[in-house]
Amino acid sequence: MVTLNLGLLHYVLDHVYGACMHRTKISPQFFSRGWGGSKLVMLERMIKQLFPDAAGQNLPPTLVRPVWKTVWESRTACLREGTFKTPCDEQLLSALPPESHNARVAFLTPKSVPPQKMACVVHLAGTGDHTFERRLRLGGPLLKENIATMVLESPFYGQRRPLLQRGAKLLCVSDLLLLGRATIEEARSLLYWLDSEAGYGKMGVCGLSMGGVHAAMVGSLHPTPVATLPFLSPHSAVVAFCEGILKHATAWEALREELAAQNVAMTLEEVRDRMRNVLSLTDVTRFPIPKNPNAVIFVAATDDGYIPKHSVLELQKAWPGSEVRWVTGGHVSSFLLHNGEFRRAIIDGLNRLQWKESPL
Repeated sequence: MVTLNLGLLHYVLDHVYGACMHRTKISPQFFSRGWGGSKLVMLERMIKQLFPDAAGQNLPPTLVRPVWKTVWESRTACLREGTFKTPCDEQLLSALPPESHNARVAFLTPKSVPPQKMACVVHLAGTGDHTFERRLRLGGPLLKENIATMVLESPFYGQRRPLLQRGAKLLCVSDLLLLGRATIEEARSLLYWLDSEAGYGKMGVCGLSMGGVHAAMVGSLHPTPVATLPFLSPHSAVVAFCEGILKHATAWEALREELAAQNVAMTLEEVRDRMRNVLSLTDVTRFPIPKNPNAVIFVAATDDGYIPKHSVLELQKAWPGSEVRWVTGGHVSSFLLHNGEFRRAIIDGLNRLQWKESPL
């Protein structure tokens, strides 16, 4: 009798999916146009300047003022969509593609409870999540728990995708850092709006895969305690692009050829080392511990072909007080099958926050 190893099956599913998506000629590779030239140099400098001051940064984010339109409204809930100019500074704005200058957000709220007695969670996009629908489906059942859902469309994604970019395949390495930095600024500004303008009693931020990395960074840098909920996320983009399945989706030869054109001769392994060095700027363990680490819950998969276990455990070690929850499955199967566990983590993370005191 043959015993089926389900863990191996989940792991193999990740690799089969990755092969279909990333190792065929159906879609281009990541970073097919190289490193990004002066944009990459500028971003490396900006991010390196962030770390010495990050632990002491408690400045409020830039306040944004979304312009809202109602998509639908029922007796118990309302869905609105909003637009706002990205709060990034002029240097970042000039590096972003014009299509990404204006942000889009969906906002699903219950109608029966005042905001000060509700919570709201900002949901950030995983790799390839170009629309609002999946994250609205994740957040929809939370309405009965008086938890609203705000879904941010990432720069370089959806209607903010540059004209020449196909799907989620970013053209340059600098685009990955730009996407992350802009997403962090926009998410922090939305949390600030929820707090200061909308008056919500509790806030949180969550995301799956790449979105979880960004959620961890937002939770780390936000000046007030928020529930921080990274799902199926590594501690750094190094893991995704240099260790996990996405290493097969990266245009290593194009990156090597760009360096060769600059009279910098490198082997492919040396190119990968340079990539590790650049993407080390996304290492969440270098960021300060969130204001309430007990409200940080990582949900990780036991047999993830994209995210190795050691990466998740590094996050927990760096943020004492945080919790890791394991679900049985791989990256793809957990994404499909474990939304209930993600929702439970959202509820539990918010329950570990105190309600904001109402103004007199």
